[in-house]
Amino acid sequence: MLDSLRNAARTWVAKLLLLLLVVSFGIWGVSSSIIADTSNSVITVGNQSVSASEFRLAYQRRLAELSRQFGTQLTTEQARALGVVNQVYAQLSAGAALDELADEMNLGLSEDRLAQLIADDPAFTGAGGQFDRQVFTARLRNAGLQEDDYILERSNVAIRSQIVEATADGFKAPQVLVEALRAYRNETRDVDYLLLTKANLDPVAPPADDVLATWFDTVKARYNAPEYRRFAYVKLEPSDIAEPAAITDEQIREDYERRKASYEIPGTRTIEQLTFENRDMANAAAEELSRGTSFDQLVADQGRTATDVLLGDFTRASIPDPALADAAFAVAENGGTTPVIDGAFGPVILRISNIKPDTTRTFDEVKEEIRNELAQAAAVEDILTVHDRFEDIRGSGATLADAAKELNLQLVEVPLVDNTGRDTSEQDVDLPGGAELLTDVFQTDVGVEALPLNIGRDGYLWFEVADIVPSRERKLEEVREKALADWTAEQQRVALGAKAEALRERLEKGETIADLATELSIAVETKTGLKRSDNDAVLGSAGVAAAFSGPVGTADSAPGADPDTQVVLKVTNVQSGAGGDVLAADDNQVEAIANAAGDDILDQMVNQLQSDYGVRINQTLADQAMVQ
Repeated sequence: MLDSLRNAARTWVAKLLLLLLVVSFGIWGVSSSIIADTSNSVITVGNQSVSASEFRLAYQRRLAELSRQFGTQLTTEQARALGVVNQVYAQLSAGAALDELADEMNLGLSEDRLAQLIADDPAFTGAGGQFDRQVFTARLRNAGLQEDDYILERSNVAIRSQIVEATADGFKAPQVLVEALRAYRNETRDVDYLLLTKANLDPVAPPADDVLATWFDTVKARYNAPEYRRFAYVKLEPSDIAEPAAITDEQIREDYERRKASYEIPGTRTIEQLTFENRDMANAAAEELSRGTSFDQLVADQGRTATDVLLGDFTRASIPDPALADAAFAVAENGGTTPVIDGAFGPVILRISNIKPDTTRTFDEVKEEIRNELAQAAAVEDILTVHDRFEDIRGSGATLADAAKELNLQLVEVPLVDNTGRDTSEQDVDLPGGAELLTDVFQTDVGVEALPLNIGRDGYLWFEVADIVPSRERKLEEVREKALADWTAEQQRVALGAKAEALRERLEKGETIADLATELSIAVETKTGLKRSDNDAVLGSAGVAAAFSGPVGTADSAPGADPDTQVVLKVTNVQSGAGGDVLAADDNQVEAIANAAGDDILDQMVNQLQSDYGVRINQTLADQAMVQ
């Protein structure tokens, strides 16, 4: 979990500075006593200082923000792993550096402008959509803020924003940079290449015992036996306590009669459709049918086949056109035809065959099915009662086996499995609860009574760990077959890489890729329109990088997308990405990348200011502030 949190929390100084520019009252949450004596300073930058209370509130604000993002309250340990403290140091020291610069530049804010900024804050909007003095006063009072403190801090934020906007937001990337990035991203290349596999190598000779043993000693950690655990479980689901024998025939008959309509099977019939261009032609065909001409003859007269006119088997409800459905199911005999029907797509005549009437499954056919359904439904009603009885029995000191026996539930003993659910033979073991059960089993010690798991919609599962076999190093003799296969594969990859490199050198010396292909009895393959961002299914990212490693004529080699392959390639064409038509989305990305240089400039400026002014951090005071 920490890895995903850490990745999500990464940011730059420029992004941290944005936190300083947030003006919503609900987010700022600054305290009274914003201005503190420097003797109580956690951070000092030039003549600016950050008090312990300011630091504590900034830390808590950042922690709350990340907790909202991740949907869970972060612990102190998780906050440290995420680097929250360092982020707050960066945020506050950057703000203090901007304040010091603002003082040097004599930047300020008029009272009118400050009043307008506060009035525009949606946190202080009343019912009429305008600034409300009473709302403003109430919000400050509820947060324990002094009005003067809030106004001072709001002024500082506005002054900092002037510097940030002028530096980063005011930056527009030069067109030459945009064009250069566009050309770089959209440049395409064509290559001829050879795909080498182990079929292009001589067989690797088996290693001597001492060679394999020496190699095994360097990689034996990958062959370690995992930790195994043996445990037992008791599963409680409706099917485990259902009693079909307790369901009487009278109950089954009553349920059958009540739901009899659900056992009806609608009739079906096969439909063939002959279409006509207009009503006159359809009427003429109907007249021929009445004189004895067969439907098949009419199909043939139109130059069609039986397959052309076959629609398939349908129930009345499955025919989308009601006019066709009514006519088709009005035909009583197999082989009968309909009158001309004005269908959704013009006049048609249908032929009906393979007529199967509506049927209803008899009581005897569904009797046992209903019995099991009723027993299952009754078990769902009883399952909480059985769960509570099981818990009471366990609570009285009974073992898992005793509780299962008393309630006529099955105790299942699971042999040694690892945390992926595989046994010592590396075969998957079928377990209810899947990964959740294994996670709990591997977090529970022998003899500990764990809480039951919820499984499915209405089920429970109790388990008990019986034995723990720690992870251990395996000896070569235990895994010789796998180790030998891995050693061989590694030697093949090394040899294939060496062969690819040798072929690349021959290409550079003037041999043609076609001659090399002939020598290897393989074909020369071609890729066109490759871009730097491609991850080709054959060349892989390394192969694409090799294709962009030099100008036209460049020869290179690299591992293919399949790690057991190598590609040897030669660049045959380079198409500049400058100018031409590009997708708007791609063009927007190029613009965004270029304009992001504004953030880089802001980062560099803040770093330089901190270097010039000096940043001092009182770590002891910071630690005290975080635990208060």
